[in-house]
Amino acid sequence: MHCASRYLSSLLLAVAFLAPALTTGCATRTYRVYDPYYNDYHRWDNHETVYYRQWVVENHRNDRDFRR
Repeated sequence: MHCASRYLSSLLLAVAFLAPALTTGCATRTYRVYDPYYNDYHRWDNHETVYYRQWVVENHRNDRDFRR
């Protein structure tokens, strides 16, 4: 019985350490973009893309790839 308890506790410890590594793979892809106005970097994700496309339409600008 002691061996089974030791095996179970080792298994739970391994799951606790691996869970964050496995769940971070499900995150959306983000990019860091330099903002010259604020002189810093910020994350560019899907939410930022929606607002950028809205700005492009409202200001009659050309859509540019932000990763370049």
